[in-house]
Amino acid sequence: MSHKVIFAGSGDAFGSGGRLQTCIVVEAPSTRIAIDFGTTSLAALKRLEIPHNSIDAIVLTHLHGDHCGGIPFLLLDAMLGARRETPLTIAGPPGTRERLDEMAQVLFPGMQRMKPRFSLHYVEMESMIANRVVDGVSATPYPADHTPGTNPTSVRVEVEGKTIAYTGDGAWNEHIVTLARDADLLVAECYFREKPVRFHLNYPDLREHLDRLQAKRIVLTHMGPEMLAHADAIPEETAYDGLVIDL
Repeated sequence: MSHKVIFAGSGDAFGSGGRLQTCIVVEAPSTRIAIDFGTTSLAALKRLEIPHNSIDAIVLTHLHGDHCGGIPFLLLDAMLGARRETPLTIAGPPGTRERLDEMAQVLFPGMQRMKPRFSLHYVEMESMIANRVVDGVSATPYPADHTPGTNPTSVRVEVEGKTIAYTGDGAWNEHIVTLARDADLLVAECYFREKPVRFHLNYPDLREHLDRLQAKRIVLTHMGPEMLAHADAIPEETAYDGLVIDL
């Protein structure tokens, strides 16, 4: 079995183009993980007939709702509806567990009294080193230039011999060069085509540094309305909900 990368959700926070929020599923021979899990992610997985109980781990880049807000919904369904029995690991930047607990309490008051029957493990990842997530999976976060209160990172995820790098949300910084180097796939945010937006990558920044991003394949994602309007006119590959990439 080859590795597959499935863009269950490829959109921004605002549903531009009718796209669902970020949820990138990576399938390997013996594991399945998700990179980010935005608020719409359960709907995205159901569209693709991917049972969320089959996901062994979720790796988060930062703590904005369009990248992590689906987790309380997943946990609630795992306890009440889907009856999950297998372990689940959630890996993210420092503060991940506390922030997700707060989010769950706001969305579902009383949820904190519920105890999962499955093993739920949190990994708060250290920056610039490889953190073990589950067997066969490690993630190396790099600092990202995004809203500071979200503890922002980009991540380089090793999954059973393949490397998927994802910029998360954030303006250009030099860590992106290291993030991308020799990756089998680099998923790069590309929010706007011309307009600069603070804390986000745009197309001119990517074009300026493209020759330095030494990944085997690059796919642009998280596109806003301006970028979506020009997506068919650029030479780079762009993501859409349901895109499947074989590695």
